Amino acid sequence: MVDWLIVGAGFVGAVAAEHLARVHGQTVLVIDRRDHVAGNPHDARNEDGILHHRYGPHIFHTNAPRIADYLSGFTEWRDYEHRAVALIENRLVPIPFNFTSLDIVFPAGKAARIKQRMIERYGFGANTTILALRSEQDGLLRECADYVYEHVFLGYTSKQWGLRPDEIDASVTNRVPVRVSYDDRYFQDSFQKMPRAGYTRMFERMLASRLIEVSLATEWRDVRDRVRYKNVLFTGAIDEFFDYRLGVLPYRSLEFEVQVYDQPLHQPVAQVNYPNGERFTRITEMKHLTGESGPRTMVAIEYPIPHRPGETVPYYPIPRADNEALHREYVLLNRAKTVHFAGRLADYRYYNMDQAVGRAISLVSKLRG
Repeated sequence: MVDWLIVGAGFVGAVAAEHLARVHGQTVLVIDRRDHVAGNPHDARNEDGILHHRYGPHIFHTNAPRIADYLSGFTEWRDYEHRAVALIENRLVPIPFNFTSLDIVFPAGKAARIKQRMIERYGFGANTTILALRSEQDGLLRECADYVYEHVFLGYTSKQWGLRPDEIDASVTNRVPVRVSYDDRYFQDSFQKMPRAGYTRMFERMLASRLIEVSLATEWRDVRDRVRYKNVLFTGAIDEFFDYRLGVLPYRSLEFEVQVYDQPLHQPVAQVNYPNGERFTRITEMKHLTGESGPRTMVAIEYPIPHRPGETVPYYPIPRADNEALHREYVLLNRAKTVHFAGRLADYRYYNMDQAVGRAISLVSKLRG
């Protein structure tokens, strides 16, 4: 018998397992239906030896020193600041929108006036949001906001979520900043790095305790009545755990098309977004992320699709009030004190990687008193 059966070897499952074993001396069996650890951040080498993120780009960033310090126990890091551009009216424009973006899309005189109004309203170096700008009385600020909304946010959001922006929670809009500066970094966190040997190696080190057993290509339904355990931590989709008793919780999924080029690099930055026109949303070039060199490079073209349980991988909970209400009903179905849920899919909440780590640490601390 093990103390804990943890379903899912992504960040929440692996960090919880590591803490339960190292801090509390608990025995843990971690299972995952995939044939690898690390969940969606998993990386591997293709036939050309290029390290790539199989489930889309994952860039680690955090403002929490305790999270960075914790993960540093399992990996060395390489410095990396993520930058992205969007193809807008046949021009590559830095994203999030910043002063450089304004200089590209507006005539020089108008761009200068918009920048001055933004500095007067928000202060140089600040961030604002599209929603805040669209609510301004100042005509120039509203014109800037409308341009960003129409040319960047509207098309990208509709493809990403399969819904118009007004059909999903406003928090999605608020995650898209407009920079009152020339800062073209995608993130502004104090800690922005990539695991030097990759995410998968970091997870393997995290799960290396003699108190932790890992079983891959293993389904929850195949072990729940066969393995003896005292407690369960389930990090998968909560509606699947309850056999969709109350209906299916909607998620968005992704498909990837990989292309390899006989050149050292193919794009000017790691990520090029395509808000309008094409069915895909972005193209990511992996060598920018990993820092590797070589004569060939690869890109991953990302196509958002609806999630089909049993057929596709659920990536993103869809932030709508009715979906969140259904999730709360599923949470109330759990009457077992030995069954616990945590993670992006189980909590039906979008977590960055550092937030997933923090969720696992806090959960174990709470459970162990």
